[in-house]
Amino acid sequence: MPARAFPLRIGLVGGGQLARMMIYRGAKLGFHFTVLDPDPRAAANPLADRVLTGGLYDRQALADLVSTCDVTTYDIEHCDTSVLAELEAQGHRIVSSPRLLQTIQDKVLQKELYLKAGLPVAPFVDRGLGDLKPSDFPVVQKARSGGYDGRGVVFLRSASDLAKALPGDCRQRQGSYLEAAVPFVKELGVMVARSAAGQTEVYPVTEMVFDPELNICTQVIAPADLTTATHRRAREVAVAVVEALGGVGVFGVELFLTADGSVIVNEVAPRPHNSGHYTMEACRTCQFENHLRAVADLPLGPVGFHSAAVMVNLLGSGRGTTQIDGLDEALTVPGFSLHLYGKTECRPGRKMGHFTVAADTREEALRSAAALESKVNVFGLSEA
Repeated sequence: MPARAFPLRIGLVGGGQLARMMIYRGAKLGFHFTVLDPDPRAAANPLADRVLTGGLYDRQALADLVSTCDVTTYDIEHCDTSVLAELEAQGHRIVSSPRLLQTIQDKVLQKELYLKAGLPVAPFVDRGLGDLKPSDFPVVQKARSGGYDGRGVVFLRSASDLAKALPGDCRQRQGSYLEAAVPFVKELGVMVARSAAGQTEVYPVTEMVFDPELNICTQVIAPADLTTATHRRAREVAVAVVEALGGVGVFGVELFLTADGSVIVNEVAPRPHNSGHYTMEACRTCQFENHLRAVADLPLGPVGFHSAAVMVNLLGSGRGTTQIDGLDEALTVPGFSLHLYGKTECRPGRKMGHFTVAADTREEALRSAAALESKVNVFGLSEA
């Protein structure tokens, strides 16, 4: 292999916690990071080599980022892909391609692509809310674009829930669409790393637990409690999804497992994902390093799973200056690792950090996580 010029300058579209952890895990490789985010207090900013304060739909801000970096990638997919596509056409390297991101941004286009590739997805319809019949309930209404962390998803159990529905229908690009409520028994996550040359590394299948009201992931259990056949099938489907997209980098593939053992594609994130945070403690090469390796066109690292783990999201309660309770006791627990995202302002339901408990067995990790979950809390303290 030819010698490489370093430091490689990597641009990050968005400066949230994913960017922060990318920088944290990528620093050892000697990369230079530039972050673009509209918030001057963004989580990744204190760790970045260079910070650009600007909007992710600001043409000039995106051009400034991409033109001053060797390669650009994403902390968040909600950005102006048309501008990024123009910059890519001019010869700038952006991973994954903005054209792929345009498909990911529109959940209906996403579903149509998977159907064309012969992948299993939940049935979805283009009818408006006014066309629903009593027999159509329950149904899930989802924003076609822009939804994340529980926003943009409404579970409609009956006609009486229509009062809380999202505006718009499937025929509107910025509207919403309706999806059958899949009677799943588990929600699964699979992180897939893929290089431009097609090298693929697949992380263990995890089980995700969600808050039923906020629709936010609260816990990730690795590995998921599955039969060998189901584990294999979930990995196969996840790889097929990333191959259908032509993806490069790390992808978080969310799946439904039904009672009859079927695996159904839910959604895909074209970047490191919440369901892969456990890899920092439990795998030989974590999701953030492998994403950066793919972005930098370096060989992927092995993802060997060396311990079971449970990751717990620390969601904020209350509003005000960030406070944390229970830390002293938690830090004495073997296998406990804390990741705080540096967010000085706490809000209800906001992801303020996470902790992971690694252990020899899944059961040990679950016991430790359950004991700590009620003790470690992040909350806002009002100055008033």
